[in-house]
Amino acid sequence: MRRRSFLQTTATAGFAGMTSASAERVLGANSRVRLALIGCGGRGRTVAGNMIKVNGAEYVATCDVYDTNAERARDELNPKAKTYRDFREVLEQNDIDAVHIATPDHWHAIPTVLACQAGKHVYVEKPLGHNILEGKAMVKAASNAKGIVLTGTQQRSAPHFAELAEIVQSGQIKDIRFVRVWNYANRAPDGLGTEPDSAPPTDLDWDFYLGPAPKVPFNRKRFLGTYRQFRDYSTGRISDYGTHRFDTVHQIMGADRPRAVSASGGRLVVGGMGDQPDFQQVTYEYPGFVLSYEMCEFNAHGVGGRATPGMKYYGAGGIENRPNGMAFYGSNGTIFADRIGYEIYPEDKFAEGPHALKRRHVNVKRSTDRHAAHFIATIRDGEKPRCDCLTGHRSSIIPMLGNIAMEVGKKLRWDSDKENFIGAPDASRLLGREARKPWDMISI
Repeated sequence: MRRRSFLQTTATAGFAGMTSASAERVLGANSRVRLALIGCGGRGRTVAGNMIKVNGAEYVATCDVYDTNAERARDELNPKAKTYRDFREVLEQNDIDAVHIATPDHWHAIPTVLACQAGKHVYVEKPLGHNILEGKAMVKAASNAKGIVLTGTQQRSAPHFAELAEIVQSGQIKDIRFVRVWNYANRAPDGLGTEPDSAPPTDLDWDFYLGPAPKVPFNRKRFLGTYRQFRDYSTGRISDYGTHRFDTVHQIMGADRPRAVSASGGRLVVGGMGDQPDFQQVTYEYPGFVLSYEMCEFNAHGVGGRATPGMKYYGAGGIENRPNGMAFYGSNGTIFADRIGYEIYPEDKFAEGPHALKRRHVNVKRSTDRHAAHFIATIRDGEKPRCDCLTGHRSSIIPMLGNIAMEVGKKLRWDSDKENFIGAPDASRLLGREARKPWDMISI
């Protein structure tokens, strides 16, 4: 395999927020930060567009196995940038300070591990890895890295969620023992529809795109915006949408280590191609509270009954539906929240008196631009990462646990220290997968 020397690199720096080695790499407020975009689809270009709004941030390279996307990103971000097809060539360039990894999920782990070994700073989209063992390998690489690894869970940079964390952890909402997270959409009846296999586009390296995933013929449904409907490349909607919300639950509740998980669901209504469930309900037991996750792809209503005048809700497609959100239920009040706002509802019998909880509603803008600017600040100014690799890993684990529990069909106990199931070898076998050669390169 080309450039296998990356795997032999021995890094010596420790990692605890900001390491001494990474401190040496702080560039100063007026210095340029030279970036490479690895994975040039819509999400990558959107975040990169926010990144270059920061003074001194510059993309000097774009990289994608699909030449059309690499060239489009170059044209949008910096016409002078160099385009690549092989990310390993990017990592060899001494004039690149940081890589921004926005590939499909099954390509998050390998570039991150090799970028850490190459001494680059890393911004990697969630989830961390395609499976739990890949995430563990990423955490190990980050712990030995000279640079920063920031997870692209941009809600960590949203001030209203930091405000809610303070409200909850200071005890203003009392006795929160139940938390709900939901993601609803309506893809019925045909979902992706069907499409026959065909020859790949002439400017796409299909074998490279598949990478560690099983080798299959090209099908456009497995590519670009619809790849997450296939388990080969993604862990599904619970991971795509849920990871952000699980991360926010961890932030607000101050807990990130569940002790047990159970799940049910399957492909119940939606037809067409793909093998991901269209319904999933997962129950997680944390110390002190229970988290319930709901995912439905044949109904977009979610939680209805919106009534606050002027309040906006994330992803709402009608005047009554609320397809995405989180709810925190306490003995004196309830919080409903999403990435563009929150509402606090006092319990009626606690609505009066000097210590009464006050009715409140807040709307904000999305936080992708703040998180992109935060990444540059971690490199240039030594700002502590708001969602480092370990934090991102612990949030990415949650949807993966739900998928495993649904597959084995029983309640599972989770050892958060060993990151393994207790007394369930059938579930433990699903912590990872055998990667296709020659991409079977990362291990813990």
